[in-house]
Amino acid sequence: MVRVKPFAAIRPPKDLVTEVAAPPYDVLNSQEAFQMAGEKSLLHITRPEIDFTPFVDEHSQPAYDKAVENFKSWKEAGWLAQDEKAQYYVYAQTMGKRTQFGLVLCAHTDDYANGIIKKHELTRKDKEDDRMVHVRIQNANIEPVFFAYKDNDELNAIVAKTAAGKPEYKFKDENNFTHTLWPVSCDADIARITEIFTIDIDAFYVADGHHRTAAAARVGAEKRDQNPNHTGEEEYNWFMAVCFPQSQLAILDYNRVVKDLNGYSEEDFLKALEEDFEVSLASKPRCGRPAKAYQPASLHNFSMYLGKNWYSLTAKEGRYDDNDPIGVLDVTILSQLVLDKLLGIKDLRTDKRIDFVGGIRGLKELSGRVDSGEMKVAFALYPVSMDQLIRIADTGNIMPPKTTWFEPKLRSGLAIHSLE
Repeated sequence: MVRVKPFAAIRPPKDLVTEVAAPPYDVLNSQEAFQMAGEKSLLHITRPEIDFTPFVDEHSQPAYDKAVENFKSWKEAGWLAQDEKAQYYVYAQTMGKRTQFGLVLCAHTDDYANGIIKKHELTRKDKEDDRMVHVRIQNANIEPVFFAYKDNDELNAIVAKTAAGKPEYKFKDENNFTHTLWPVSCDADIARITEIFTIDIDAFYVADGHHRTAAAARVGAEKRDQNPNHTGEEEYNWFMAVCFPQSQLAILDYNRVVKDLNGYSEEDFLKALEEDFEVSLASKPRCGRPAKAYQPASLHNFSMYLGKNWYSLTAKEGRYDDNDPIGVLDVTILSQLVLDKLLGIKDLRTDKRIDFVGGIRGLKELSGRVDSGEMKVAFALYPVSMDQLIRIADTGNIMPPKTTWFEPKLRSGLAIHSLE
């Protein structure tokens, strides 16, 4: 079972939350962060290179030093202040008609080391190292990781009761997504939340934030090794996560665009696809209007944009294994039968001929990148389900790169966890 605990969050006063809160560090480049960051924005802490003219390397010592300086300044100015009481927090995100309710809590680093916090993606050491630096220099988890857990009716009831009260924060972001936060201050509810996770919840599943999770666990282990008086009760044994019940989460598609056809003409490429797919023209330009975008209709059905036309590709029987947690995935089918077999793309992490587009950007982003001449062909995939993600994590398997896209993203700055 998982270990959790409440914590006294460092967070902005109610009247400053919209000025302080910011998108996650990794969804903006330096220029975008600079343009978005107001005077009090957390981006000055998570993307400190923007405080230099010209921008410095975000991985440089001056940037790291500036991050520490800014975090200290924000606390001294009262733009961030620590709660007096250790508590949980309910965090709701609304996108369109869908709202998901998560619990902001501290998870234990040992649970990651022991596989109770389960992953579905590989991490890269260089990215882990970078996130470790940020945790180490700030002695804090500035941004949370995003976990899922299997539904529990009593936890849902406590969350619903809390969310029926007046929120501490409620605001809309630049994407028109609503973010709402309520502290769980009732001692009985705090104790019961801890008890339910400890007794009834058998695992956390990393939805988003694999590198931050790994980095937090490594920092905890590092501090443990450096402390000759380590007892196991120290705050550095814990890190901040927002945990959502599985049923409330939806995974968006994560699509692919490729620069060339690996020597094929468009006609020959379509013929080559017919060996493994049922290929049909879904739409084409009419009366000067672009072809109507085709969305994949079901598992093992793909859409492809090539030569201003949208095509439907359906994998033929025998080209996939529905009994294999990895073989059933459409990202696996596309990678094996198209990207590798026909286009010669062997490593999705390193090949410069391929790029990835989150489903939140829509199919228009795919056709636009092809029509501009930047890319030659685009593929849209049917989204992975939460059941598939959990099955893969439970069986110890790893998804191919760039498989899942979660939206909305967690807003940074609503809560910070100090390791002191």
